[in-house]
Amino acid sequence: MSSVGVAGLLRVDVTKPIVLVIAGRVTSADAPRLSGELCAELSAGTAVRETGAPPYDDTAPAEVICDVSGLVQPSLAAVEVLARLQLAARRRGRRLRLRGAGRELRLLLDLVGLGGIDQRTAGEPDGDRQAP
Repeated sequence: MSSVGVAGLLRVDVTKPIVLVIAGRVTSADAPRLSGELCAELSAGTAVRETGAPPYDDTAPAEVICDVSGLVQPSLAAVEVLARLQLAARRRGRRLRLRGAGRELRLLLDLVGLGGIDQRTAGEPDGDRQAP
């Protein structure tokens, strides 16, 4: 993400989404840490305007992409992590999208009612796609 200062205001390039990569095995203990990292990233990419406008208006990327293609053995712990990331993104007016979600993870997300998270398969372009 790049930024350029103009007349005392910080302008952030909103054309580049935040990309989180989750790989390996995740546990429930990872959820607060990853959620905190996302919150910090969203805050770092956000400029509070002098008018007092909320920091989530239009100065940070509208989309957070979570690359889960390297996730090993999707579990309910992974679902918990993704649920917390989605909540953190939504609270800041952002949308969470998954990239590279395997069949097992998609089934788990559907089972717990989180199948609405936009999902892309590995190698799929970043264009808009309807959730299955």
